[in-house]
Amino acid sequence: MMMESIRELYKVGRGPSSSHTIGPQRICERVKETYHGDHYKVILYGSLSFTGKGHLTDLVIKDILGSVDIEFSRDLTVEHPNTMDVLVYKNQQEIARERYYSIGGGSVLKKGETLRKEYVVYPHQTFSEVRAYCEKENIRLYEYVYRFEDEHIKDFLNEIWLVMKESINQGLHTEGVLPGKLKVKRKARSLLYNQNLKSTHELRLISAYAYAVSEMNASSGVVVTAPTCGASGVLPSVLYYLRDIHKFSDQRIIDALATAGLVGNIVKHNASISGAEAGCQAEVGTACSMAAAAYSELYNSDLDVIEYAAEIALEHHLGLTCDPVRGYVQIPCIERNAVAAHRAINASELAFLLMGSRKISFDTVVRTMMETGKDMHDFYRETSMGGLAKYYESIDE
Repeated sequence: MMMESIRELYKVGRGPSSSHTIGPQRICERVKETYHGDHYKVILYGSLSFTGKGHLTDLVIKDILGSVDIEFSRDLTVEHPNTMDVLVYKNQQEIARERYYSIGGGSVLKKGETLRKEYVVYPHQTFSEVRAYCEKENIRLYEYVYRFEDEHIKDFLNEIWLVMKESINQGLHTEGVLPGKLKVKRKARSLLYNQNLKSTHELRLISAYAYAVSEMNASSGVVVTAPTCGASGVLPSVLYYLRDIHKFSDQRIIDALATAGLVGNIVKHNASISGAEAGCQAEVGTACSMAAAAYSELYNSDLDVIEYAAEIALEHHLGLTCDPVRGYVQIPCIERNAVAAHRAINASELAFLLMGSRKISFDTVVRTMMETGKDMHDFYRETSMGGLAKYYESIDE
């Protein structure tokens, strides 16, 4: 099966979770447009149920459907961890019942359907296939993207970049406490102006940018899925730093976004970008790979270095669990975005230093990540039933 457009990877929407807010929103809009009922019942399963309230899933459902009853099922045996049933009523009679899956990054799939063909544009499925084609045609990864996407793809990526920048700017100028019971203080602005000499200029700025986006996401602000809302701070923070401090042009940033999108697409197509399906390795790990590839692209690294950078970034997130405390995309999610942004730069620079010594392909790590995710206990896949979510005790309590 061919690979989807990066338009289906980069989506603009409100946080705090692409699979738990944007996905359910799209499902509700689609059902409402199709059936025009006067009352609805929604049954949430798996991760959608266990972390739905912390992720504001119930609020977005009520906002779209209006008259609706929501049931939070405790059933973890459904075929997909983000499963959602929608029952439609008209004049107190059930007129439809449909099952949908929120498959990650805001993408949704109705039971029995396949991917919408108009969004399937790439003839290759793996990095090795893409790489072989690029080497044969003597083109770079972003040129590969431009060759197979439509003629408006650069305009689309420019809009994506504008939203990313705006998310950072808003986050840097917003103070206070994030919504929810955890009472987490916003830190992006203080990081920006903290002149502590023990930290490097790069560490402080990139962390500030990553926190800015992640805090916007945690407060239901507008962000770009890159590849998800929960990992939306990694790629923008690296690109924003490179543009502002190292003076890369916006056009070069657009090229890097295309390269990053292709890497994210390969993970999404062959594995998963859903924390509920494969843990945070699928979200922040993929985001780190995307950022590492983008960084390497901006410095005109060859294909071997770009692949190596992406591979290192994902490899060293293998096994990373998704355990949001009390279901909020705040602890450990926000800090994790900042750490991954720095790791992306380190991965790219290490790949350049060690070029020619790579032993593991990016495709191998992608396959390993998915198998690792399947082997994880449900408690560690965005259910808030294990890990930090289980043992969390606030030092303020």
